[in-house]
Amino acid sequence: MPGTTPQPTSTARTRSWWGWGWADAHPDDAECTALGALIPGTLAHPLPVPRVRDLDIRRPAVEPPAGLAHLVGADPADRAAHAMGKAYRDIVRALRGRPGRIPDLVARPTDERGVADLLDWAGERQVAVVPYGGGSSVSGGVEYRGDAHRAVLSLDLTAMDRVLEVDAVGRAARIQAGALGPGLEDQLRPHGLTLRHFPQSFEFSTLGGWLATRAGGHYATGRTHIDDFVQSLRVVTPAGTSASWRLPASGAGPSPDRLFLGSEGALGIITEAWVRLQERPAHKASASLAFGDFHAALAAVRALAQSDLCPANCRLLDAGEAALSGASRDGSAVLVLGFESADAPVTARLAQAVDLARSHGGRPSAGPAGAAAAGGTEGGNCDAAVSAWRSAFLRMPYLRDGLARMGAVAETFETAATWDRIPGLIEAVRKEVGEAALKGSGHPATVNCRLTHVYPDGAAPYFTVLAAGRPGDEVAFWDDLKAVAGDVLHRHRATITHHHAVGRDHRPGYDLQRPDPFALALRAAKGALDPRGILNPGVLVD
Repeated sequence: MPGTTPQPTSTARTRSWWGWGWADAHPDDAECTALGALIPGTLAHPLPVPRVRDLDIRRPAVEPPAGLAHLVGADPADRAAHAMGKAYRDIVRALRGRPGRIPDLVARPTDERGVADLLDWAGERQVAVVPYGGGSSVSGGVEYRGDAHRAVLSLDLTAMDRVLEVDAVGRAARIQAGALGPGLEDQLRPHGLTLRHFPQSFEFSTLGGWLATRAGGHYATGRTHIDDFVQSLRVVTPAGTSASWRLPASGAGPSPDRLFLGSEGALGIITEAWVRLQERPAHKASASLAFGDFHAALAAVRALAQSDLCPANCRLLDAGEAALSGASRDGSAVLVLGFESADAPVTARLAQAVDLARSHGGRPSAGPAGAAAAGGTEGGNCDAAVSAWRSAFLRMPYLRDGLARMGAVAETFETAATWDRIPGLIEAVRKEVGEAALKGSGHPATVNCRLTHVYPDGAAPYFTVLAAGRPGDEVAFWDDLKAVAGDVLHRHRATITHHHAVGRDHRPGYDLQRPDPFALALRAAKGALDPRGILNPGVLVD
């Protein structure tokens, strides 16, 4: 059943070309200096905010044909903003004036015909095409490295940002891939429906980006990845357009959608998708519990994941992470729990979860205004620890960029492993990455951990590393630490990424993780769908 939808509204705020999010939300020099003082060995003064005019941006090596010129631009600031993602190494390269290969052109097609015509032209002219959504990649997924192609085209999908059709009966919608998170939800809100997929990058990432990277979202249990919401995809490739049937389920051979989910633009350009929706939640409740013993907290989270309670939020912060977010000041680990529902109160389920966690040694926090912690709070309110964590979660990328201006390493990486490997994995990462940081910079590092997603058979640890960098050599220093972390993950048979994608930064770990026969099949698919090798070269396969 088609439904009319409002168009996304524009905003007057300016995105930062070099750092995370909004340009006006970054810490000022004084705040950067205060942040740097928390980490021994950082710079005395912050690095200046980089300027596009200081970059060496050369004239484009190619010009588009007249028929496509209206879709393509060569503005230097626009090209610089499309040169990299938003990983720590990207931020530092911008601060040091070394952003890497800047695309020659930026294209913004408005429909599938434009996408196909751009791919045809790029193939004929040996132009690499790097798909670009919101540009929030933290794994090197939206940049070009190398010199095998004559020129580089950044293919920005954000002009294709509409909800095209809503099936209210089946609770699904057909949405263009360039829709940013807020605009997508604004268009669904009049229908009383929501996709309810909220990665940390929600404000600055697109549906197509989520699909291409198999992004993880809001839910800590159950529907954790965008994969779980997909009914069908349309993908434009140099070999033609793939359009899968819209079905609730199918056993007809290997899934065509699974070929393109997580393909990171290396096999084709995702242009639209039918996605499953749900009614907007009317009931919410949350609570937090403190644990003096992190291993007891792990046991509590495992018990919750193996129960049938299915919390929407079940995030365990170790003592360091809890202190960093302001959720704890006494050295305790903190478990943040949340439940939500569209049609029934959830306080009883929250109370069950709190009781289960309490049986493993958790100490419930007091709710606001005297609310009982065991029952949590209904209607969206939350206790102090939950509120502190939520605020820190949204602010952290900006603080990371402020620390980067002080010459500090402030970055994260994530993984997933089975429960039997989780304790040893976390201990090994803390020890070995910490030792490598001390050896590499001469200063101690802080390595914190939190669990972002939990499953009956395992969990997804998410690590934060804070350390003084090597002045002028911060990227190489971080790459060294990341290599140590990747080695630990491989030894413990933990995935190189749970939800940040492979990109270029995780290729070594991905090459070790995937089975050789699958690598052969992937290379064959690449050769068949992209015979001229123009789509996001270097991602997933060579």
